[in-house]
Amino acid sequence: MSAPISNVRPDPDKVLVDIVDYVLNYEVDSTLALDTARNCLIDTLGCGLEALSYPACTKLMGPIVPGTIVPNGARVPGTPFQLDPVQAAFNIGAMIRWLDFNDTWLAAEWGHPSDNLGGILATADWLSRNAIAAGKKPLTMKDVLTGMVKAHEIQGCIALENSFNKVGLDHVLLVKLASTAVVGQLIGLTRDELINAVSLALVDGHSLRTYRHAPNTGSRKSWAAGDATSRAVRLALIAKTGEMGYPSVLTAKTWGFYDVLFKGNAFQFQRPYGSYVMENVLFKISFPAEFHSQTAVEAAMTLHAQLARAGKRVEDIKKITIRTHEAAIRIIDKKGPLDNPADRDHCIQYMIAVPLIFGRLTAADYEDSVAQDPRIDVLRARMECVEDPQFTKDYFDPEKRSIANALTVEFNDGSTFDEVVVEYPIGHKRRRADGIPLLVEKFRTNLARRFPQKQQQAILAVSLDQAKLETMPVNEYVDLYVI
Repeated sequence: MSAPISNVRPDPDKVLVDIVDYVLNYEVDSTLALDTARNCLIDTLGCGLEALSYPACTKLMGPIVPGTIVPNGARVPGTPFQLDPVQAAFNIGAMIRWLDFNDTWLAAEWGHPSDNLGGILATADWLSRNAIAAGKKPLTMKDVLTGMVKAHEIQGCIALENSFNKVGLDHVLLVKLASTAVVGQLIGLTRDELINAVSLALVDGHSLRTYRHAPNTGSRKSWAAGDATSRAVRLALIAKTGEMGYPSVLTAKTWGFYDVLFKGNAFQFQRPYGSYVMENVLFKISFPAEFHSQTAVEAAMTLHAQLARAGKRVEDIKKITIRTHEAAIRIIDKKGPLDNPADRDHCIQYMIAVPLIFGRLTAADYEDSVAQDPRIDVLRARMECVEDPQFTKDYFDPEKRSIANALTVEFNDGSTFDEVVVEYPIGHKRRRADGIPLLVEKFRTNLARRFPQKQQQAILAVSLDQAKLETMPVNEYVDLYVI
């Protein structure tokens, strides 16, 4: 008979310790990281404001119990709601992810590190309002930007070498983990309490990717990150009560995360935590499309213009070959019927067909009113995805991090267009000079959806000035967005 497992409580797993020591001790002194965090902030909030135009999103907003009033609670930008930090985190997290139109991180695991803003902003706002009520100093927006850099780094560095999707787990697991660490620091957890909190995030129940893939693709993918970041706030608050943690949550034989959920493999790391992820994050600027398709959509827009110049119609197209990378094929190469907007914005064929036909791709183009155009499905049926191993290699290369797609169009008369290749989308670090002015215009457009001119100008005056924003109290900044 084998010996029983030792009941001696082990030291905390190194992964937990490294996360906690980074959050507590690392000084973010990268000007690029903080400036990029500011652009990430405005783009993320702007996307949330646009999402508030969609009833499917707004029906999830507000308190759990209608009419609940929370004194000194966190405000939800673009709404009249003032909520407890857990529910505010869900509200903010759901609205900023709803349209899948802001930042992205692509590696062995994919995801959207800005999803952590739900928990960070809600917590910082709640803490600030309570500090003022107690006659103390509020947090500043630099605290929020610093928290964003650290949450991006935790989520992104783990994602570099560790594929959760390959074991069926959704990337919002990393949102919950990163948000718990950063929120725990904001609420003043000790080092031991923060280790406990991070262990609670890992021992927690984790989302399956079922809602992101055929035949079950659905709208939960739009609020899953809000759920994860709000759960992080809850777990951090639980840890603050002195609740115990689970030091070998990852490595415990049989019962730990690695054995139960990661096929016995330990997390691998490419680099230590710093500010790399925020500095290299990808922005969705031109199109509300799953990021692996951004360059394909850009190529399709070029082809739309070529069709017009050549006097050809989409009906003349016989075949479209999509030369792409492995991740795109695994996530967004879809045949057959598409049942809802969440299904369509994760189908590369749909996201190419719409710009070829209409010369645009907007959030509204995923709705039934556009999807019923029969030309879309006819074009989809004529498309074929082919992996280019070099595209896949460049996708993982830390010096390139390309997201390449190439489109070749063949016509019924036997003629072809030259292949259109786009390696780096407009939101890539290599195209920042072109991208940031467009990102700012996108923010202006989104502010105009929700606020009168005077309020727009007040938000812009602070949001576009790094020094002003960093010194502004969190509650005062959030109040600029109040309806």
